[in-house]
Amino acid sequence: MTESGEDLLQTLLDREAIRELMYAYCRGIDRCDEAALRSVYWPDATHRQGAYSESGSSFVDYAMKARSNGLRMSHHVSNISIVLKGKQAAVEGYFQAFQYDGTPQGGLLETLLNGRYINRVENRGGEWRIAERTLIYDWIKQTPATDGNESQRFGERSPNGRMKPDDAWYKLLGQAPFSS
Repeated sequence: MTESGEDLLQTLLDREAIRELMYAYCRGIDRCDEAALRSVYWPDATHRQGAYSESGSSFVDYAMKARSNGLRMSHHVSNISIVLKGKQAAVEGYFQAFQYDGTPQGGLLETLLNGRYINRVENRGGEWRIAERTLIYDWIKQTPATDGNESQRFGERSPNGRMKPDDAWYKLLGQAPFSS
């Protein structure tokens, strides 16, 4: 059976909305944007990541507290597979996360994580959000961070990424015609 033009268009729109959901998570976690992070989970969602297995809302609380240290983080998602079945979707997205982690001695580690987000996503009232997420770790590499402060590490490369609202993305969104 072939899809009608309207059905095909709706399928494409649903798939794009799900991709945007995956990107919003990355931006939210990297920029410490609580509203963006909360927008990807349904209130009754679950989030499992290593030893952490709680609600999506509790994970956002945990992430905001952990991200308040201001250490850099950069998530990238790719190879997104989406299997749509009505108002539900199974979604797998490969991720790479580059981040600084503190050591017990007060130093910094550069951490590279690779893995996958395994999600059950639901459309409720025309909006797609995560109902269940399991983070699968596939690879990790940690090395001591380069010596020096950020000015020394970045040198003349600026501007640098910042947390919300100081990041260039939020400044652009605050300008016309993008501001509400």
